[in-house]
Amino acid sequence: MEKRREGGRIVSKAISFLLNQITLIVLAVTLVLFIGGRFELASATQPNAELEIQKLTSCYSLGTDAIGRGNLLEGKNIYRDCFTQDAVLTAIFPDGTTQTNYGTDAWADFVYSVFQGNGYTATQHLMGTINISIENNKASMTSYLHATHKRSETSIDVANGTYEDEVVNKNGRWKIRKRTLKLIDFLNLSSPTVDSSNANAQSSNSFVRPKMSGFKQ
Repeated sequence: MEKRREGGRIVSKAISFLLNQITLIVLAVTLVLFIGGRFELASATQPNAELEIQKLTSCYSLGTDAIGRGNLLEGKNIYRDCFTQDAVLTAIFPDGTTQTNYGTDAWADFVYSVFQGNGYTATQHLMGTINISIENNKASMTSYLHATHKRSETSIDVANGTYEDEVVNKNGRWKIRKRTLKLIDFLNLSSPTVDSSNANAQSSNSFVRPKMSGFKQ
């Protein structure tokens, strides 16, 4: 009888030991899978975040070009997808003057007044050399601008500069919270006139700096 009890205790201890080992193994495997999953999630999320942030540059360009076509309402609606409600937008012009607006509707009104004041019938904003740095739910982005503003069939204004953005993730969506445009030039490009009496008529396009007053309204 005593031997049976002793045998039962040995079996019980063996089973308890095995259960403890199995529990440790299960915990170890779970931990490895969890950590591995976190790393996999991070590596998968980072490229997606960069792509979503990069799309904000196109979003802004489309909104601005809608305003360039004279459709202010469409431009405002597109801007709301690109920016937070409390966004701050600043433009620094080549002569050092600045323009700051709070909220995208105010910025859209400013852009519309500039485009209409200069007689633009269409615009095209090209973005490139996009550099993005992400830290948790915040990011910084810089991008180069080359913009064409059509005055007539023979005259355009060309602008080049750099956008510097502060981007945040709110409710799962990336949006620009602060945007600063630093223009390095703003020039007029016109075709030569056919009735020029100058013996040395230009064989190439001429550049004339447009009035910057249109950007201070």
